[in-house]
Amino acid sequence: MRDIIAELEERRRVARMGGGEERIAAQHAKGKLTARERINLLLDPDSFEEIDMFVEHNCHEFGMEEQKIPGDGVVTGWGTVNGRPIYVFAKDFTVFGGSLSRAHANKINKVQDMALRNRMPIVGILDSGGARIQEGVDALGGYADVFQRNTLASGVIPQISVIMGPCAGGDVYSPALTDFIFMVRGTSYMFVTGPDVVKTVTNEEVSAEELGGAKIHTSKSSVADGAYDNDIELLSDLRRFIDFLPLCNKVGSPERPAYDAHDRVEESLDTLIPDNPNMPYDMLELVEKVVDENDFFEIQKDFAKNIIVGFGRIEGRTTGFVANQPLTLAGVLDSDASRKAARFVRFCDCFDIPIVSFVDVPGFLPGTAQEYGGLIKHGAKLLFAYAEATTPKVTIITRKAYGGAYDVMASKHLRGDVNYAWPTAEIAVMGAKGAVEIIFRSAIGDEEALAKHTQDYEEKFLNPFVAAERGYIDEVIQPHNTRRRISRALALLRNKNMENPWKKHGNIPL
Repeated sequence: MRDIIAELEERRRVARMGGGEERIAAQHAKGKLTARERINLLLDPDSFEEIDMFVEHNCHEFGMEEQKIPGDGVVTGWGTVNGRPIYVFAKDFTVFGGSLSRAHANKINKVQDMALRNRMPIVGILDSGGARIQEGVDALGGYADVFQRNTLASGVIPQISVIMGPCAGGDVYSPALTDFIFMVRGTSYMFVTGPDVVKTVTNEEVSAEELGGAKIHTSKSSVADGAYDNDIELLSDLRRFIDFLPLCNKVGSPERPAYDAHDRVEESLDTLIPDNPNMPYDMLELVEKVVDENDFFEIQKDFAKNIIVGFGRIEGRTTGFVANQPLTLAGVLDSDASRKAARFVRFCDCFDIPIVSFVDVPGFLPGTAQEYGGLIKHGAKLLFAYAEATTPKVTIITRKAYGGAYDVMASKHLRGDVNYAWPTAEIAVMGAKGAVEIIFRSAIGDEEALAKHTQDYEEKFLNPFVAAERGYIDEVIQPHNTRRRISRALALLRNKNMENPWKKHGNIPL
């Protein structure tokens, strides 16, 4: 018996060493942790239960039968994050460069199936050279099996991808199908084809960082949701992020004990809006002052900065926030902002996470670049997302809500549950100057008459009371009471039950 136990421990030791000390040292030299080190940092101490530690590939081509390492380049299993269970897989770059084989894919498929069956989130940590070329179509089939499971799990359990090394070819599509992607600056890359192939096909010379680094994907392509300086920083913040997410679509927003008074008054909000309507202010300040303990996790903060999306808590319960940002492009909606917010709204609705929207939007961005880039269709994505959402929706108009952008931003007409406005709100088709020049064309050139008409327009329309008189605004509230009003509204909506007409699925304007 002792011999058998000793053999087991030796097999485990060999499996845990992955590609061996030399390759582990090479991984550390690049500033990267190994697969098991990453899992141990992400999960609670001693909570990891590994699955399929001894799996090996079955390839006999190109001398592969002589190269077998237990685990076959991916570590899989489950554990807990702050006591809540999750499934995890981490590609091991020290074993065959983390490349995907049939056996490797089967291991990932097994934890994907278990996560879906048991309704628990799954985190994939990627650091891979792509498909294992020696296996040919078996590797390609393995990728497709992973993609299929990503798709079926979408909207049922949260799926998170963490890019901690190269990620190319088939490896990029699985993360793209998941809910959130996080990257490490300087050591992680995502691209369909690498720099060498790009040079061969298009004659472009580009580095891996310029082609698919963290900066590119968080600020230009919007593929990634956040970037960090190193593995440790990312995994530490990921633990905090996972705390905001529900286990699955059947349990609703997670809750934890709240120590921040629900009726906390923020007097500073009474002076947040500048007297000059053309002066910007920081909407992030409002969001952070409303959420519990100023704890807000922003998503895609380096992309489409004219809109803010992210998670906070109200009375301990996870809540999604969408807010126009006047500091960038006056908070206008453009194609990028619309896509960013639409995807976030749809995630919240999938998991019945309440959505709070702060509105200060002068309209949609005009110009040929936007029109040629499909602003109509991209703007319709946000419209569709809000209109389709059945999760609780609370909206606060702080200043401008002009034109179609007023409709799109969770207005009462899109089944907003509770819609408030600050006294500084301006709800109209457009700003006073533009409106007067259209209505009173004959007065153009008469500055005194235009000034009078502009003043009349402002008094009649650039306030929240016309909308309130028609029931489109439920109440005009004091800014300092915003947190209390949101808290009460969300408490009221806790048992909201709304269903859309039966359909196989809607046809969102992609």
